[in-house]
Amino acid sequence: MDTTMSKPGLDAIEHASRDEIEALQLKRLKWTLAHAYDNVPHYKAAFDAAGVHPSDLKQLSDISKFPFTTKADLRNNYPYGMFAVPREQISRIHASSGTTGKPTVVGYTKGDLDNWANLVARSIRAGGGRAGDIVHVAYGYGLFTGGLGAHYGAERLGCTVIPMSGGQTEKQVQLIADFKPDIIMVTPSYFCNILEEMKRQGHEPRESSLRLGIFGAEPWTGQMRADIESHAGIDAVDIYGLSEVMGPGVASECVETKDGPVIWEDHFYAEIVDPITGQPVPDGEKGELVFTSLTKEALPIIRYRTRDLTELLAPTSRSMRRMGKITGRSDDMLIVRGVNLFPTQVEELVLKIESLAPHYQLVLDRQGNLDELDILTEIRPEFTHLSETERRAVGTELQLAIKAYIGVTARVHVSESGQIERTLTGKARRVIDKRPRA
Repeated sequence: MDTTMSKPGLDAIEHASRDEIEALQLKRLKWTLAHAYDNVPHYKAAFDAAGVHPSDLKQLSDISKFPFTTKADLRNNYPYGMFAVPREQISRIHASSGTTGKPTVVGYTKGDLDNWANLVARSIRAGGGRAGDIVHVAYGYGLFTGGLGAHYGAERLGCTVIPMSGGQTEKQVQLIADFKPDIIMVTPSYFCNILEEMKRQGHEPRESSLRLGIFGAEPWTGQMRADIESHAGIDAVDIYGLSEVMGPGVASECVETKDGPVIWEDHFYAEIVDPITGQPVPDGEKGELVFTSLTKEALPIIRYRTRDLTELLAPTSRSMRRMGKITGRSDDMLIVRGVNLFPTQVEELVLKIESLAPHYQLVLDRQGNLDELDILTEIRPEFTHLSETERRAVGTELQLAIKAYIGVTARVHVSESGQIERTLTGKARRVIDKRPRA
């Protein structure tokens, strides 16, 4: 059901017709292609090599004629080679951690920062936030886009911001108790740590001031949402973004539907492609998410391969298309004895067992020519009374579910509460792969 016309306070484009949205996208896409071609040597060379020119774009589907951009392209042009404006016009620089090589560097003009703040404000409003709310930001600040992106968006909406950043979990809980925020913006895995610490300090999470959690920066399942909402007594919505495309706020869920993040299509053009062939697939079919920016000045991004696996869905609460839950990343897919496995599949099964906490790790090793998979889990604090025999039974239950639903044989270990590695400032480390490199 289309509920957009009954929602006051929306930007006009949020309830525009599809024809209006696509006409705006086409106009902005033409500008972006020309801007990139004229000002970024990488794009001029890539377009020329592919035999395409910005003038070849006559309709939105023509974007498929243009080459992809990958993380390697950004690294190969480190640090400023992908910028389309003089460095002096760059107001801020963010970068990835660079743990697997050179970091990917992104820049923003004053106009880019203004658009970013507006889109995060729109995202918070879609999630149920309003001017005057107190927003506790527990995303990491610094070169990571999460903290500052959430911060300036919340301020733009007219909220009061608590710039806590990640870590110091005891202090997080103290400030939530004392400052009484309405909203928390944080990774879902770290919020689970905060909930544990609340209980350790004697607080009942459902009685906190929080009414809304805006969670992003890592894949999380519908089962994780149900678990968080049940234990914290809040609405949990998904916000999506990545630094190469902008940061948080590329897409965000609406609290009234919670049916997948709405892509802010006035600023980003989304495609789904087959991750193997790179060919576009129709809406509703799963594949790899690809983004082209429509308004970015400093770092226009053309057909960026996110590696995130999802699908594009029809509009519901807004006039713009939605993306399904991220089921994993094409570069995070594990192959265990010939079976494709994503960590989120395991997460869903873990959280269906009441006594298991939302903390787990997959440990892969190889004995001879065969892969071995160990799944480390732990009991929730309220189930510490379980005996060793009862914990083994829980492990057997999960082992059988993994074999039945995923097709992988695994050894499941169920430890006492608090034994699984915790994330303190960002994304949880779900996979430890000890297999020899080929």
